[in-house]
Amino acid sequence: MKEQINKKVKSIQVKLFLSLCVVVGLIITFLIIVNNFILESFYLYSKVNTLKLVYKQINSFTDETYYLSDLEEKLEKISINNNFEIVIKTDKNITIYSTNKDYIGVLREFGQLEPYNKKDYYIIEDEENYTIRNVQDIGTGINYILLSATLDNGYLLFIRLPLTSIRESVRISNRFLYLIAIFVILIGGIIVSYIAKKFTKPIKELNNIAKRMSNLDFSHKYKETNRGDEIDDLGKSINSMSTKLETTITQLKTTNRELEKDIEEKSKINQMRSSFLSDVSHELKTPIALIQGYSEGLLENVSTDDESRKFYAEVILDESNKMDKLVKQLLELMKLENDMRSFDNKIFNIVELEKEIIRKTKVMVEEKQTEIRFDGEEEINVLADNFYIEQVLTNYLTNAIKHVKEANGEKYISIENEIIKDKVRVKVFNTGKNIDEEDLDRIWKRFYKADESRNREDGGTGIGLALVKAIMNNYGNDFGVINKENGVEFYFELSK
Repeated sequence: MKEQINKKVKSIQVKLFLSLCVVVGLIITFLIIVNNFILESFYLYSKVNTLKLVYKQINSFTDETYYLSDLEEKLEKISINNNFEIVIKTDKNITIYSTNKDYIGVLREFGQLEPYNKKDYYIIEDEENYTIRNVQDIGTGINYILLSATLDNGYLLFIRLPLTSIRESVRISNRFLYLIAIFVILIGGIIVSYIAKKFTKPIKELNNIAKRMSNLDFSHKYKETNRGDEIDDLGKSINSMSTKLETTITQLKTTNRELEKDIEEKSKINQMRSSFLSDVSHELKTPIALIQGYSEGLLENVSTDDESRKFYAEVILDESNKMDKLVKQLLELMKLENDMRSFDNKIFNIVELEKEIIRKTKVMVEEKQTEIRFDGEEEINVLADNFYIEQVLTNYLTNAIKHVKEANGEKYISIENEIIKDKVRVKVFNTGKNIDEEDLDRIWKRFYKADESRNREDGGTGIGLALVKAIMNNYGNDFGVINKENGVEFYFELSK
């Protein structure tokens, strides 16, 4: 709440309104000071000059011949126009004219009269023929400007001007200025609020765009106008900067993705190279040792008969073939695991492929004294790369042949195709011993051997199921192994 109030106080609209109030307040204060301290002095100065002019004007009347009625008419006009009280006396103190009848009875020559307090006056101007004083009436306490003069004809002239009018004017003027100040602040506030709102609207829009840009959102642009002012220029500059930033950041992201991809590829290659060397080094130790031992036996003529030498040569050839097969399968696995193989997917009949693989493994099945149960009459077309699917099916079938054993009085291998929605699940089952639960996930790892003792006898490389996993992962299809009551079932799925 406090933060929102601070934001409002700092807004341009509030600042403009406060600035207007301060400016109006200063102007009104200045005018009041002028009214109180300068206006009265200026008024006094102006009236003193007017008194002198009226004195000269009345003095000029004595040089001309006027009837008393004409003179009174002229003096009355002067009195009314200037708010003067005028008294003219002869040299024998006889009043010949007065604008105030009450004034006639009390006015005498200055210095002898009672209405004025000698202590409460000061001389404003003192010349040879006239004197102008600021005096205070003893009875009323009102201040006057009093001009006493001797006319050229010897008559005495008295002109009095009350100062209460100017002081009342100052008070009225001050009250009027207060009202003007309130009116200006109210009306000015409304106008300033409207102008400020119109002025700050594009600034708020630019601020919103800048905030979005800081969050890398360049979707909003400033709507350009035809004002041609600095805000419009700023908006155009921000639009230009936004476009350039968006282009630059897009290019940077693209470059970064490519760089990450390159780094990832290099990392994969290095990892693959390291893994390949490690696996090959580990798996080739035994065949190399055998080849080395039998080769040394041949060189040293350990066996002199032809049959023994032939046996040695056959062992060396067999181990060499195993090494060749191992290296090729390992390279293939590395490429599959690192997405370095492209699949040539085509539509083919999976039943025909299954029949062909059964035909190829006929000798192995007969050696195991077992049978393959397969009902492959129906045609089932799938979309896949038949080369890799043949490897998957061959691995499953040879694995089943190697591990098939009698269970519950039966010994057989079966291949079955099950339709599941838009998928075909190929299942290879063999009777025999179940796989331990802890090995169900491990058998898919390269070189993992659940039964170490029989690995070399069956001639396996230990990466067949790892190849199956890599191929199925590339397709994104389900695969796995299930322990049945009297054997083990391996399966994989293909798209119809």
